[in-house]
Amino acid sequence: MSDKVTSLLPKKSLRPAIYARVSSKQQAEANTIASQREALQTRVQADGLSLEAELCFIDEGFSGGTLLRPALERLRDQAAAGSFDRLYVHSPDRLARHYPYQVLLVEELQRHGVEMVFLNHDIGRTPEDNLLLQVQGMMAEYERAKILERSRRGKRHAAQAGAVNVLGGAPYGYRYIGKYEGGGKARYEVDEAQAEVVLQIFRWVVLERCSIGEVCRRLRERGIPSPRGKNYWDRTTVWGILQNPAYMGQARFGKTRVGPLRPRLRSQRGKSAQPRRSSSIYDTAAEDQIAIPVPAIVDPEMFAAVAEQLQENRRRRRESRRGSRYLLQGLLVCGHCGYAYYGKSLSRSSRKGRRRDYAYYRCVGSDAYRFGGQRICGNKQCRTDLLDRAVWEDVCALLADPERVRHEFEQRLHGRRRQAGRPTEQLTGLIARVRRGMTRLIDAYQDGYVEREEFEPRIRTAKERLAKLEAEAKATAERETEQQNLQAAVDQLQLFAERIRDGLHDADWNTRREIMRALIKQVDVEKDAIRVVYKVCPRPFDHGPSGGRSQDCWRSNLTASGQRLPALRAGCLVRA
Repeated sequence: MSDKVTSLLPKKSLRPAIYARVSSKQQAEANTIASQREALQTRVQADGLSLEAELCFIDEGFSGGTLLRPALERLRDQAAAGSFDRLYVHSPDRLARHYPYQVLLVEELQRHGVEMVFLNHDIGRTPEDNLLLQVQGMMAEYERAKILERSRRGKRHAAQAGAVNVLGGAPYGYRYIGKYEGGGKARYEVDEAQAEVVLQIFRWVVLERCSIGEVCRRLRERGIPSPRGKNYWDRTTVWGILQNPAYMGQARFGKTRVGPLRPRLRSQRGKSAQPRRSSSIYDTAAEDQIAIPVPAIVDPEMFAAVAEQLQENRRRRRESRRGSRYLLQGLLVCGHCGYAYYGKSLSRSSRKGRRRDYAYYRCVGSDAYRFGGQRICGNKQCRTDLLDRAVWEDVCALLADPERVRHEFEQRLHGRRRQAGRPTEQLTGLIARVRRGMTRLIDAYQDGYVEREEFEPRIRTAKERLAKLEAEAKATAERETEQQNLQAAVDQLQLFAERIRDGLHDADWNTRREIMRALIKQVDVEKDAIRVVYKVCPRPFDHGPSGGRSQDCWRSNLTASGQRLPALRAGCLVRA
């Protein structure tokens, strides 16, 4: 539907939607989302329209440099289905950070008959207006890049001059004194109470050789609040304190850099499968960092002694495992709470004088000390040797008979064919017919042959029918694509199996781990079952396109008493 036709529709027939975005949790907490939403709702009301709750699309903490945003994805789907006619956005950079993305989204929405309204920017309707908008967008992007580069260079120059205001917030143990309060120069000032806690942490590690876990327990027992005010300390917090050179008087600028987005081994608990940002943070080399003098809390000798003790703790921990290595580490996910499973050796006190060289996989959520003394998960722990063997045997069975993937997938497709609707050709014809009817109806309304009371219900019915037909056509196309991709996926798996099949049963630990990481996406540990999700298109050993289908394999009745695991049986194929 063109912009001209859209503008002719009566206001009362328009269904508005709003979109708001902030790119960080700090902005979300600072109520910038609330201010955007309030401004958009005020404009909608000023235009005499009523906003429905399901047409409010909000992305909190997602970068505008990527189009993979949950609310934006739903917005585009709803626009294609004709669910709204006008979209309100605060400014073009809220829709997308890069100008090409802005053009792509605006043109896509306008193709679906959606009128765009920016609160601080008008969209022209003539070629000259569009050209001006494009030039302004490119200039704005250029200015933004220039400002960022100047800011980066300015911060680096200030860091070389010893200014602490280029750093983030003051670390635990210090207070940040701004340049106005500090007589024209910002500085760190030691917080005596917190500094005593920092010094005590260093003493425990150096003098008593405490582990990080023991330090966390002692802090909790003494009732010392964490830097965020919690009644317990995380290991990562203590680790960060012990590794921060600011405590020996040398704060560091430029410790991290922005780089390409890292692929995730598995989805993080409680977080969206879609990354919030299009980049990842990487550590920089020590020689590329800039040292800024600050007041010291510990002397360099104690800081170096802590580093040596932490290294010694890691070495002793590896030795105490007595060869216990965890084949599925990084792949196990608790099906109850969503936290990862980790390997844990049997403690000496639980051995009761008998030699036991096995270990257990244990859910992070079942460790009470991690959550202030209260465990959040009661899922069972699993013997590492038994679970490793069962999963490895299933991997070998899969590689020995890749055709079982085809068999399982075809069974699923057969069930779908029973419920299959009309063929693609028929759906394409029906969609074209509905669109022609909508065009004729709009032309008739524009020319005055159809009254508004007759036009509104008829165009709404036509849009609803078009949305249903397009959804049916999309589902049909997906079924056809699955069938077409099946042969290619099985062929890749067969090629992978042929290359490594001969050495499967004699493979050493490292080889088995590499094969498992190549084939397995994750292993879900349920209360009474194990689910292994396979990546049919193996990545490390195959140079074809990554991704593809996955296979679910379900196992029955896993006990924590060390019984032999029953064989896994193949389930259905799902999208990874």
